[in-house]
Order: sequence, then structure tokens, then C-alpha cells
Amino acid sequence: MGLVHETIDAFPFDKRSIRLAREEELLLAEPLPGRKQLRGQPPVEAVHFTPEYVPMEFGHPRGVYESDHMRVEWQTMNNRQPFYHRNCDVDEMSYQVWGERTLMTELGTVELTRGDFSRIPVAVAHDNFGREDIHLLFYIPAPVEEAQPAARTAEALDVPFPGWEPVTVNELITECLGGPGHDIAMYPTDERLLLGHARTVRERIRVQRPDEHAPGATWLYRSADVHIGRVVTPASDGREYVRHRNATEIQYQISGRRTLVTQRGALDLEPGDFVRLPVGVAFTSVHHGPSAHIALLSARDVPQVADGSKKSEPITAAGVERLRAAS
Repeated sequence: MGLVHETIDAFPFDKRSIRLAREEELLLAEPLPGRKQLRGQPPVEAVHFTPEYVPMEFGHPRGVYESDHMRVEWQTMNNRQPFYHRNCDVDEMSYQVWGERTLMTELGTVELTRGDFSRIPVAVAHDNFGREDIHLLFYIPAPVEEAQPAARTAEALDVPFPGWEPVTVNELITECLGGPGHDIAMYPTDERLLLGHARTVRERIRVQRPDEHAPGATWLYRSADVHIGRVVTPASDGREYVRHRNATEIQYQISGRRTLVTQRGALDLEPGDFVRLPVGVAFTSVHHGPSAHIALLSARDVPQVADGSKKSEPITAAGVERLRAAS
């Protein structure tokens, strides 16, 4: 009989959690026969986007998870965004998956490369110039606070990138998390005046870049309902399970491969995979090499809106032991 441990925690994770000894065979087993009939529970599902740049026409970001309080998107571009965007109600976080991107805002301009996180505060106009770029977007109601010191900050630049010339461009105002169909107004704006605003204020766009070798969770952003961080694990035998009693966890695999083991089955994850762990479901990971992923914990449910790529398959304690023994 295999003994494991399970930690039961609760958002916002500022209270003592409960750590219990569990028999793994029972933790992953079907319920015993009885009068109580459980609802049919769907398997855990992954959504995959290639983590390396592939040439394609510019298009709107692809929605992955979305609710009334948050939206997660995947975006790629090899050009300049055709307008400045100003959100009325959300802070906009990003993670640079691939390539390079110039982020131009009223609070300065900054170059983003693979591994960079950034936050655009609510009501700040911004534009992007991507070169073989892939990035993730997290739209979360303001205010969102940085939990780590900035690795670097944006600058007020006369020329944000080589070859730039100021023109009159459109500025788009949106509400309701900035999603499609929630535009309020679009009108021409003087780009030089807009970017020149950075010289009149002290506030700057801040870039977060946690040490990619630092083990464990590094929390980067916090709001009333959401925490975002990066998790690095050299290896894991999967003997420590976690159950969030009041939060959904969304993960995005940055590097390495691992097997996610849950009470709704097991799923192999690779770079480019998103996965959503429902509230109250115990889970762990098994991998023999280093793994890194983004973890987003939400006190409110965030349904998946993208088509799934693969689903979890039932697994027993014996199956997990075989994963642990594999070299």
C-alpha cells in the first residue's frame, strides 16, 4: 500500500493549510457502491498551442479561458499591432513565450524577450511591435499588484524602435475585460503626443523576470481573486498531492515534460500546453527532469473556451508507481 500526502489549501493562501496522510490507491480509486450517485465528472483537458513561432497572418488573440472576471489568451504576431488599445476595467499581464516584442505605452517603452512578464495598468494606452512573437495575455480586473521587484522598467524614448516614424493612428477603448465585441470608441490619435506622456509622469511599465533556476513557486502578481506565478521543479516523485478547496488552477507548461496525475485521470504535458484543474480535485506531477510552468489560481471559476487537444486517462496507484520507476 502506497502512502502519500495531500495538502488542502484555500485562496488567498494566507491561512494554515491542512496536510493529510493518504492511501494513494484509495485516493485515485472509484467510489464504493452506495445510494449516493455522483454527477458525471469530465476528464481534465489540455489546450495546446505551438510554443515556437510559425508564420501566419495577423489575427485577433485566441481565447483559451474566459469568464466575467478574467480572460486568458494566446497571441502571435510578426508585425505591428494596427492600433493603440486602452482597457477601461482591467490590468493586462503578459508572458513572452517566443521571439521579441516592443511594448509602447504612455508609461514608457520596453523590449520584451522570452521569459519576461509585464503588466499594463488599467486605462493605459499601449501598442505592440512583434518579431516572430508569441505571448500570453491575462486580463484581470484592476487593481493587480506586483509581488516581486522589477527586473527592469520602461523608458521614455523619442524613437521606440529602429525605423519608427510618428503617425496618426487609431486608439481603441474597450470595456468588459477588453474582449471582442466590447469596444466603446475608436478614434485617431497623435502617436508622438501619446508616447510623449511618459516624460510627464514617474510611473513606468515594470518587467518581471524571475530566476529560471530558482526552485518552487515565485508569485509575481496578486489581485483580490487571482494569483499568477511561475513554478520550477527539478524533479518530482508525485507523492505530494494538492487540493484547492475554493480555487481553480490554470497551468501553462513553459519547459520540460511531466505527467499530471489527478483524481480525474493522468495527462502528459509538454511545452505549449494549457491545463485547467477544477476546484476541489487533488493533483500532483511526476517527472524525472526539470519542469517549469505558469500557475494561475482563481477564486472564481474560469471556463475553457478553446478546443481541447487531449484528455486525461484513468490511472491507478500502480500506474503512478510505474511512472515513478521509469527512467
